[in-house]
Amino acid sequence: MSDRIDRVLALNALEMAVYNRKPGAGLVHHTDRGSQYASGDYRKALKGFGMVASMSRKGNCWDNAVAESFFSTLKFELSGGYRGREQARRAIFEYIEVFYNRKRRHSSIGYLTPNEFKARLNKAEPQCA
Repeated sequence: MSDRIDRVLALNALEMAVYNRKPGAGLVHHTDRGSQYASGDYRKALKGFGMVASMSRKGNCWDNAVAESFFSTLKFELSGGYRGREQARRAIFEYIEVFYNRKRRHSSIGYLTPNEFKARLNKAEPQCA
């Protein structure tokens, strides 16, 4: 979270996601066409992490339907009234990491939580020796 939407914010978020999730090489990283995602630094970071960049088509909001749906849910279920950025940051973290990923069931993934779905997916993936 930042008071500016720029490449530094995007790079910090990307690095945090890689550190916490440890995705494998070949992951397709989809974004809109924002300048922060098109910057040389960001594209270099994606390449360094072994990720494949994917950008939405110009002027096509449907390319980001999943992200837009999530933000709609976030705004609806976590309405504000915060006394500052830090309070909002804590509330959003708690909502995503404690409620949304661990407790909230999603119809699109068989009424599992995202964490349950990921655990089942990981179990089903063949392991290399």
